[in-house]
This record gives sequence, structure tokens and C-alpha cells, in this order.
Amino acid sequence: MKYRFLFLSILSLGCQPQNSKTSINQDFSLSPEFKTYWFDGTAEISSFKLNQSRYGEDRSGEAVLIFVTEDFLTDTQVKANQKSKKSKIALKLNRTKNFITGVYPYSIMNSSFTYLDQKDPLAKISTSIQEWCGQAYLQLNKKNTLHIKSHSYFEGEADQNIHLKNGLTEDELWHWIRINPELLPLGAMEVLPAFEYIRLLHKPLKFYQAKAVLETYETHLSYQLSYPELNRKLQIDFEKTAPFRIRGWQEIDLKNPANSTSATIIKTLKLPYWQLNHNGDERYRDSLELN
Repeated sequence: MKYRFLFLSILSLGCQPQNSKTSINQDFSLSPEFKTYWFDGTAEISSFKLNQSRYGEDRSGEAVLIFVTEDFLTDTQVKANQKSKKSKIALKLNRTKNFITGVYPYSIMNSSFTYLDQKDPLAKISTSIQEWCGQAYLQLNKKNTLHIKSHSYFEGEADQNIHLKNGLTEDELWHWIRINPELLPLGAMEVLPAFEYIRLLHKPLKFYQAKAVLETYETHLSYQLSYPELNRKLQIDFEKTAPFRIRGWQEIDLKNPANSTSATIIKTLKLPYWQLNHNGDERYRDSLELN
């Protein structure tokens, strides 16, 4: 199926505050709500209570979503120090999880980048998983096709270079929700699942058949993506109106629902977090109820 995406032409705030009054291309109508929310020189940080299933048991932990716009170099696909002809505006999501399994901790971080001026928006995904047994790292760069490098301490997963056709990825769908959920792909499709899931469950890096629905509830909307072959369902709940904040999500084991993961919203703050790195700034973590 063809992807549908919102055409946007905007100027970046990046990870440094810039002038929010800079002009925006008037050829495309951005809602006042969008401009006010995303061009105020801050990032959106949301904390979540995490109930993570690992090794067949429930683990309590914390999850954080950090959304921010930044200038992104299209050739090397990294954050640009300044806007140039080689950069485009991107929406970045850093999604983190921290939880304990018995004596040892897990730390998971996923970073995804989508351009805001293209129909086919994905630019890059990277995922790292650290625990006392070892670590794994995956990186996808999209340049017409999908180029994936995978490194892991597990036999059979180490130092892989994989090339896939261009296609839809689960990680970018979190971005589609924040831009315009009316454009979310629905029905039957092929999807590359989240890298975090692929490595934690040791699944092959490939596209899987999936089916997506968008459910409407009294208080929120729910995007639900099911993978029959994987017996897996991802459900992301978000607000009905802009800026479509994510209220929580579930990763459901359809074969054994008891082995499912959920995250429930605690608090959302808009902060220039890159400036808050001094002694005393820990109070913002307290505000987010992060230990």
C-alpha cells in the first residue's frame, strides 16, 4: 500500500532553542496548535510507569518518551550543528526503558527520526539494549532502501549487514500519531517490527504481515497493530486532539496475554532538557516522578 503522510515545510528548533517567530512556509497550512506546541524551543518529555514482561515474569520499571524537532543532515544522517542545504527538519523520538531482572538491570533506548516534509518520512532508527550479559545495537539508515547494521553478543546475531526493500517500520508509526493520526496506515500491510522486540525475542530482521485498526473511545484513540505470525499486538493509546499526546501503550502476547508489557502515563513536561545538566536540575526528574 502507498504511504500517506502530511506534507510539512517547517523550520527546526533542534536541540538548541531558536527563534520561534521564524517564518514558516505559507504554501502549506500548519495548524496554530502545531506551531505553538512544537516551535517553542523545548522538547516534550513524558514519563511512564512500566510493567515489562521478561523471562515470563512481570518487571516494574520506568519508560520515557522524548519528542523534539531538530535539524538533521541528510547525507550522514546525524543531528546538524546548524541549518544548511544539507539538512532537513526532523522529528526525533527517544524512547527509553529501564527495569530490573533479578540481580541485573536492563537499559533500552530507541531513537527514530522522520522528516517532516516528505510523503515517505522515515530517515533513521537506532536501538541499543544493555544488560549484564552483554549488549546489542541495531541501526537502520533509509536511503531509497533500508540498510541495517546489527551487532549482538548472541551467536547468530553478531555483526550483520542486512539490506531490505523500502517499507513501513513500526518505529516510525509513533511519529505519524504525533503529526496527524488521520494518516495512519490501516488494514493489511507488511511492517518491520520494532528493533527492541526483534532483539529481545531473537526474531529474524524482516517484514512481517500485519493488520492495523484505529479504535475510538470516549477519552482517547487507540492504534492497534497485530502480527499473526508473531502472535503479537502493539496498542498505542493517544489523545483525540492536537498535539495527540501518547497516554500509554501495550505490547500484547496474543498466545499468552500474561506475558504482556504495558506503560501508563505519569507526567508530561515541556523542557529544554539539554540545558538542565547542572546540580539541582534533578528536581525536574522529581517532577516527572523518575527515580
